[in-house]
Amino acid sequence: MGRVKIEIKRIENNTTRQVTFSKRRTGILKKTHELSVLCDAQIGLIIFSSNGKMYQYCTEPFRYIFI
Repeated sequence: MGRVKIEIKRIENNTTRQVTFSKRRTGILKKTHELSVLCDAQIGLIIFSSNGKMYQYCTEPFRYIFI
């Protein structure tokens, strides 16, 4: 059995949306770290939640900052 394909749309339930955000945020931070280690890449990642809270990940040393 495979995974069920979900329709990509906004989750209306606030609690479910926050849980999904937390799980996916953890997953993308993990994948970002893995990519930086495996490929010796310098990565900067900034995520803003719907509440306006910022989460960030940056590999060391990060030589270039683009604004």
